[in-house]
Order: sequence, then C-alpha cells, then structure tokens
Amino acid sequence: MRIAQLAPLAESVPPKLYGGTERVIAWLVDELIELGHDVTLFASGDSSTKAALHPVWPRALRLGRRGVDPNATCALLMEAIAARAHEFDVIHSHVDWLPLPVLSRTGVPFLTTMHGRLDLPGLSDVIGAFPQSPFVSISDNQRHPLPDANWAATIPHGLPQDLFRPSYESGSYLAFLGRLTAEKGPEAAIRIARAVRMPLRIAAKIPRGETGYFKKKLQPEIDGEKIQLVGEVDEIHKQPFLAGAAALLFPINWPEPFGLVMIEAMACGTPVIAYRSGSVPEVVDDGVTGFIVESEEQAVEAIEKVVCLDRRKVRARYEERFLASRMAREYESRYRELVVRRGRRA
Repeated sequence: MRIAQLAPLAESVPPKLYGGTERVIAWLVDELIELGHDVTLFASGDSSTKAALHPVWPRALRLGRRGVDPNATCALLMEAIAARAHEFDVIHSHVDWLPLPVLSRTGVPFLTTMHGRLDLPGLSDVIGAFPQSPFVSISDNQRHPLPDANWAATIPHGLPQDLFRPSYESGSYLAFLGRLTAEKGPEAAIRIARAVRMPLRIAAKIPRGETGYFKKKLQPEIDGEKIQLVGEVDEIHKQPFLAGAAALLFPINWPEPFGLVMIEAMACGTPVIAYRSGSVPEVVDDGVTGFIVESEEQAVEAIEKVVCLDRRKVRARYEERFLASRMAREYESRYRELVVRRGRRA
C-alpha cells in the first residue's frame, strides 16, 4: 500500500530528546516499510527516516528559532497533504483534530491515532462534526471521555525488539522519567524514595510553562546525592538509566493515555510501580511486570517487594505484548479494512 503518515511538527521524527509521539511514528514507519509498504512521512525537515520524507518545515519547532507561529506550520502541513492526497491508498494522521476538515474531503481513506488526553472541553463537538471519521485509541481508558467517537481499534504502542538491552541484576536506585509537571507525580516520587531510603534519579525536561513549579516544589528537594536531576536523556543514555534502576516510579495524577516510559522500563527488565490511573492497568501486569498501587504507602510496600519479581519475566512479557512489529501489523489490518471499505463504496 501507499501510505502517508502525518507527524506533529513540534519535534523531529524521531525526536532528538523528549517526544513520545514522534518516536512511536518513527518505529511504525520503519516497521511498515519492513512489511513492504511504500510510506511517505510528512514531518519536519530534520527528521531521519527510511520513508520518503516530505519536509513541511525545515526544523522541529521546539529546537528551531523562537517565535514561529505553530498555526502557520500546521497550515502548511494541511496544504501539503491536500495537494498530494491522491497519491496514497490511505492516510494516517497523528496530529489530532486539525486535519479532519481536509482529510474528510479528499476521498482517500484515512484514520487518526489520538495520542493525548481526550477529557478537554470542546472535543465532543468535534466528534459530532465528523461522525464518520475513524479514530484509533492507544488504550481503552483513553476513550472514556468520548464514547461516541468512531473508534476503529485500540492499538497499544510498541518498541523495536532490540532497542533496549535488558539487565537482570537488581538495580541500586529508583528512576523517574518524564515531564516535570505536577500531574506526572515527581513530588510523590521524591517522597516515596525518601521513605524507603533509596536514591532517586530524575531524568526529565522542564517544560517552559513549568519553571515556577520546578523552582518552588522540586528544586529545594534535589540535593544531588539522594535526589539527583540528570536532565533529559536521549535514546542512548535512556537504556542504562532505566536498566540500572531497581524500579521505575510512575505516580501519575492524570488520565495517562498510554505511558511509553512504562514499556521502555519493561524492555530493560525493570519493574514499574505505578498509580492506578489512566492506562496503567492495561500496561502493567500487577505482580509480574511491577505493581499497581493506590497511594504512597502502598508504593513504599511495593518497593520492598520488587526484589521478588523476576526481571527476565518482565522482559519476556514486554516481548509478548509491546513490540513495534505487533503494532505495525495491527495498523496494517486497519489500513486494509479502510481500503476495502472504500472500494466497496466506489
């Protein structure tokens, strides 16, 4: 099939540092090409891909020059796919709602993977305006705010099988990886680590809008010894960071749509201790790949039990459930269904 993939322009594909959606797109594109498909990626010009690259904007917006209007670059993305839509059998969008007015009028089958939270005001109005547009969720829980959307499937994320090397030795510290925002739970992670008297290493970026939160709530707790901030980690440094941990702490306080870092930890053989919120019960196999907890007290108890988990089984369960090859085959099936349905209508 000739497949178009529409990527956000905030980060390159794959991203240089932080950027879960763009990394998933990169893995999906590579796997689709391995399956024999002709893929064109609409993304920033600094992207690196096996697909044919259509550079919509020279450089990812987050690392490019300040002051660029993201709406202007989105307009260029919409124009690019509108002009070339006839070249494809199916179009796969990863940029939420923005392309729907264009894609619904091209006559080409398309679907949209929703990568973010869906409990925001106004989204139900969009669903009502595009009742025939098919969507893919990345967890069943993600769908709850919009049960009337035209859900075509739930397709969990997957990683390349050999992206991370597992470690089967017990780690010496606790790990936190993610954005330093209150909803991700870094304050809880610090309190949990102090309660069990274990070092906590935090690999994270500070969003531009969260510098006040960081300086007030987190910076006073970071002593460089028991609580360390190591900054953002790229793909190379993420593996030893996660593999060397006794457990990944994931004390979220929001409806997490998926939580890519959980399966990254599992790929390293590292158990996950996560709050029961959002997608967590769909990702963590309680008592096998980690523990699902309801409070800081339960998290402390879980850390004391984590040494009993078999890190080989953690890695094995990751390979059973969360490989990129599985993800690509599931998307391939959805594409074929859309193309066949379009042919029947024609």
